[in-house]
Amino acid sequence: MTQTAGASDLPATIRLVSVDASGRWLAAGWMDVRRAPGVSLGYGAVFAVVSLALTGGLLFLGLGSLILPLAGGFVLMAPLLAIGFYDISRRLESGERPSAGAVARASSAGFAQVGAMGAVLMLVFLVWTLLALVLFVLFYGQSPPPLDRFVEEILFSVRGGLFLALGTAVGAVIATLAFTISAFSFPMLLDRPVDVVTAILVSARAVRANWRVMFGWAALIVLLTGVGFVTLFLGLAVVMPLLGHASWHAYRDVIEPR
Repeated sequence: MTQTAGASDLPATIRLVSVDASGRWLAAGWMDVRRAPGVSLGYGAVFAVVSLALTGGLLFLGLGSLILPLAGGFVLMAPLLAIGFYDISRRLESGERPSAGAVARASSAGFAQVGAMGAVLMLVFLVWTLLALVLFVLFYGQSPPPLDRFVEEILFSVRGGLFLALGTAVGAVIATLAFTISAFSFPMLLDRPVDVVTAILVSARAVRANWRVMFGWAALIVLLTGVGFVTLFLGLAVVMPLLGHASWHAYRDVIEPR
């Protein structure tokens, strides 16, 4: 059962959802995958292939130590990358049959605002990348060790422990900011004729109003994305569609329809 948050000057009504909401969102997301398996899993396979190719390229160039911060950046940018899944769920919701062409044109109706929100998220990503590089230089100089030695260095040395602790703290702050402003903003921009500032404010207030549920939802996103990573990125072909569709249903559940 849901309740409605207090009055707001924003053009959206925010609902207070129950603690088991994330389970409903995942169930609804999986149902969307089953209703449109070809386009959903095909779109998800693109993420798996690109991630695998990028990782292989970094290893080939001897830059394996950059895989971890770039993986964190992927999580930051995921709300933008998943916009095609939002569109698939929206079309299924209205009784339409999604297609690859429709996914490619998903953001065309509000391209300017979606693009602006993407630029905001890209700025957050660039800040994270810059901070990660600064941390690398501070702890390991200009040439970080190869990936095999780097993992051992992090887990079994004092310097590595300090690096991991500081990097985790900085990453948590950046990730919280990115999640707060993007959890509902991209679906809202796809669904309604609003500007990017309004969408960010609505998303931030919705996350704050449901902070317990959203904290658990964010942790679940990180956990499932991690599963996609440790399966040599093959799991992303399923994880990305599942989380993308579920995020659309989270938006529908928390932000009251017009």
